[in-house]
Amino acid sequence: MKHKLLFVLSLLVFIACKKNESSTSLVTPEAMYFPSKSDTVWEKKAITSLGWNSNALDSIRNFLIEKRTKSFMILVNGRIVVEEYYNGHNQNASWQWNSAGKTLVSATTGIAQEEGYLNIQNKVSDYLGTAWTSEPIEKENLIQVKHLLSMNSGINDEKELVIKSNLTYLADAGNRWSYHNVFQKLMDVVEKASGQTYETYYKTKLADKIGMEGFWNNGVIFRIYNSNTRSMAKFGLLALNKGKWINEQVIPEAFFKESISSSQSINPSYGYLWWLNGKSSFMVPSSQAVTQGPLIPNAPFEMFAAMGAEDQRIYVIPSKNMVIIRMGEASDINNPSFAVSGFDSAFWSKLNLMIGE
Repeated sequence: MKHKLLFVLSLLVFIACKKNESSTSLVTPEAMYFPSKSDTVWEKKAITSLGWNSNALDSIRNFLIEKRTKSFMILVNGRIVVEEYYNGHNQNASWQWNSAGKTLVSATTGIAQEEGYLNIQNKVSDYLGTAWTSEPIEKENLIQVKHLLSMNSGINDEKELVIKSNLTYLADAGNRWSYHNVFQKLMDVVEKASGQTYETYYKTKLADKIGMEGFWNNGVIFRIYNSNTRSMAKFGLLALNKGKWINEQVIPEAFFKESISSSQSINPSYGYLWWLNGKSSFMVPSSQAVTQGPLIPNAPFEMFAAMGAEDQRIYVIPSKNMVIIRMGEASDINNPSFAVSGFDSAFWSKLNLMIGE
């Protein structure tokens, strides 16, 4: 009788385990969604379906309006969870990316390398010819394409206008990190290497692949990308998926992974024109000071971001399959920033109340 009872108990445990396996196998992760290239259809997802505290959205909304935000989007698995426009902006209106557009230049450079037009380990002068700077030739020859991607070319950063007379020697390439507009020479490298205008190459190899709408405005100091908010979100979604859009690898995956890794040890919070959170220290534009700790302590440490002046933002959080977009005027009119600013920590303090840390 005792043996029979043990057998029955064992059988019941076995059946319960099988049922549990069966029910677990039916729960599959939500598939990644990609919107249509025409931008007329974009699937949405309710905040309540994510288990977030939807009551906190009002506080975020009020903060964003107060901080002169034009548009705000949150994507999860590619679906729109929040899409709002403030202060006279709308879905079709364009806004400048400022330095957040550097990440487009990074991506285009990686594509050109994959197509065999260039190699980022080569000297910049291999593509632009010698004397593209006012440095001594032996110092100019130290500057590789990779140094322009990493912001450690060693070129004097005193003057932002990228003309030859301003491109003077300050340090050997690789020995000094400095946020400088000389990165724009990457656009010239892509042009010379591919034999196409940068705008044409960018449009056909990147923008058209994912249905981005936008244009490069050739300003006095540098070229600035302008687009609507959904186009910015599409690029964020491409970045979330490591450069892949549906079944097409638009940005080479190996290059993209390099882009969101520390590109040098001087400022580990900087990749190839992407900002990286969760590193041991960081530097900011217009300063050689090193600050210990992560870029945005209350944001996910694995987050990487495109950051532009006046708080243009693409936050990418892989573990949450999340992309967040903020476009607008400077959040602090008295203290505008070229990259990380007080906006970031204040925003994440409020966002964490909604999504949880």
